[in-house]
Amino acid sequence: MMMGLGPLLLVFMLVPCLTPPTLAQDDYRYRHFLAQHYDANPHGRNNKYCDTMMSKRSLTSPCKDINTFIHGTKKNIKAVCEDKNGVPYGANLRRSKSPFQVTTCKLRGGSNRPPCRYRATAGSRSIVIACERGLPVHFDESFFHP
Repeated sequence: MMMGLGPLLLVFMLVPCLTPPTLAQDDYRYRHFLAQHYDANPHGRNNKYCDTMMSKRSLTSPCKDINTFIHGTKKNIKAVCEDKNGVPYGANLRRSKSPFQVTTCKLRGGSNRPPCRYRATAGSRSIVIACERGLPVHFDESFFHP
């Protein structure tokens, strides 16, 4: 009985090793993107919002110069990586067909050492992101629709 379980046990032990590392890396990059740029239900969208969110998301050691938070659903942001809501833009980037509510936080003052204080700019803009395997992994820019 034990000899019959040996090969089966070996298969169960090897399967995780055969999972392509890029899938795990893409998942990490997607989660990192969300941690830096995603906030579905913002409160305030003013300077205090930026100060709080930048600190909460660990973007203040040192103070990050600029960061944009996208307000919408994960599904709609992912759709930019597809033809549903995205079009190719430059080299390996995608631009959203429809605007997103965003808040851009810009560092006030000259020092990148805490305490960090930010100026908020809220608006509706197209977003430009990089995608890998259908997942957003990098925020590139946002701009107003013409």
